[in-house]
Amino acid sequence: MTIHVDTLPSKEMRRVALESRYPVWPRNTLATHFSNASITYGDRDFIYMADGRKATYAEIWEKAEDYAKALINLGVKRRDHVAILMENDLSYPSLIIATSMIGAVCIPLNTMLNKEDLSYILTQSDSRFLIFHDKVKDKNHAKTIVELLDETDFQKHSQLAKAICVTSSKEHTSTNFLSWDAFCKGAQAVSNETLTARKEASLYPDEVAIILYTSGSTGKSKGVMLTHDMMLRCAYSTCLSRAIEDGRITFAPLPFYHCFAIIEALFAMSFVGGAVISSPSFSPLTALQLMEKYKANDFLCVPSMLVPLLNHPRVHEFDLSHLFAIWCGAAPAPVPVWKKAMDVLGLTEVLTGYGQTEVSSSGVTTEVGDPIERISSRVGRPKLGGVCGLPEFNGSTVQYKTVNQDTGQDLPAGSVGELVVRGNTVTHGYYNNPEETAATIDKDGWLRTGDIGRIDALGYIEVLGRRKDIYKVSGEIVAPREVEEVISKHPAVNNVYIVGVPDKMTTETGAAFIELKAGENCTRREIVEWCAARIARFKIPRYVWFIEASDWPMTSTGKVQKFRLQEIAIEKLEKK
Repeated sequence: MTIHVDTLPSKEMRRVALESRYPVWPRNTLATHFSNASITYGDRDFIYMADGRKATYAEIWEKAEDYAKALINLGVKRRDHVAILMENDLSYPSLIIATSMIGAVCIPLNTMLNKEDLSYILTQSDSRFLIFHDKVKDKNHAKTIVELLDETDFQKHSQLAKAICVTSSKEHTSTNFLSWDAFCKGAQAVSNETLTARKEASLYPDEVAIILYTSGSTGKSKGVMLTHDMMLRCAYSTCLSRAIEDGRITFAPLPFYHCFAIIEALFAMSFVGGAVISSPSFSPLTALQLMEKYKANDFLCVPSMLVPLLNHPRVHEFDLSHLFAIWCGAAPAPVPVWKKAMDVLGLTEVLTGYGQTEVSSSGVTTEVGDPIERISSRVGRPKLGGVCGLPEFNGSTVQYKTVNQDTGQDLPAGSVGELVVRGNTVTHGYYNNPEETAATIDKDGWLRTGDIGRIDALGYIEVLGRRKDIYKVSGEIVAPREVEEVISKHPAVNNVYIVGVPDKMTTETGAAFIELKAGENCTRREIVEWCAARIARFKIPRYVWFIEASDWPMTSTGKVQKFRLQEIAIEKLEKK
């Protein structure tokens, strides 16, 4: 399908069309949901890969059935854990569906994991099977897995029984691995009747379908347990909130091991017969080429992707006339970035959202048509739920409130405090980690997000920073987000992040890292004077360092790692 903004129905009409398609909530597993989608949208393209390969809904489902048989032949039983360590690939969605089909649990792994982290997660998750790419960028996973399988400690504590290597050469053939071809051929040994019997024994939407491990910026990674029903409700509520129309084509250069790509792209598009354009990595030029080639209507991104794309010297050379929507999440984007996005890309529907892995993905989004000033200062309000929502949550799937970050007591409306959330898309806990579960989720299901914020009179959430990012200057609380917003409006500033650092006189103070726009110059004094005219004196960062775009410490999903910035700041101060 080809959608053009000139013929796009109103958001109200699009929502009515979606709701008429789902008059009651179908409590499906991932497999039954995609089975229905393959029947309804069989001939439509579901996924486009950057290398030119593509697959229809029917082809994705057919491959999923083959992989399900291959997994059964491998010895995978119901509730067994199957880890996937692969970059974005045409087979990835089918593998997720296949694990659901046979009642197993899929564990997508970050492809940038080092040996120590990989050993920990494979062991902690009780993964019995591993499917992996031999190499992903600079990571030689085949070599790492061989080393782990030979280690006595890993053998003693891990339950890993079999590893399937997807290799691009014969370099990594090993008796430790089963080849991808051999794995796929194993499907021939399993009958349709056997697969059908397993499907029928696995029709439980409230069982855990996927365990996603958090990035673990502090301490060990935690395995967030998400059920089939949680994830499908989250995806549907995204479709309703964003008024996603039939057949939307979404460009999502995000890793398939992350909830943003899984829920907001793959699963969301499956509710409307849409397609996902995927890329294993992001580059501005490739992004522009793919969006033009496949006539993208929608762009899912983070600010570290959007800003360089907007600044690319060839951005005006591409036909992006089908592009009208964007969701820029993970981190706030200032007003100038949003305005430039609308001007350069011709966008008519821009929004942001907020959530976390523990909420299946997003819990809130801004509304289609919200003013830029609201989008840049708020992350949204609880998503529309429709048939998948709860009446006690005003029809949404989730409910948020603020609590005292030290005592956990409820705060009055409009107060700044720690954001907590509960709902039918919120995890019930962390796998094999009762201590973290008890510390994060109370007896009534309220989950502590670790974010500090406030909820305004319209129900919109303003996130002021992570609990650990808030710092005090002479007893006064400073939320870095507020100061970042002020500095970001300086005409020479392209990007800014602020962290708190120890200070002998004021206990703590602010340290700003600033990336300037190309060709611009600025001094610390100019930044301080800019702030002095706009915020209280104690909020002005004492230290200001200018850095290049390549210097930002990033996660694999495009987020700036503030804990690393804090480490860098402290190192700089110790050298003074």
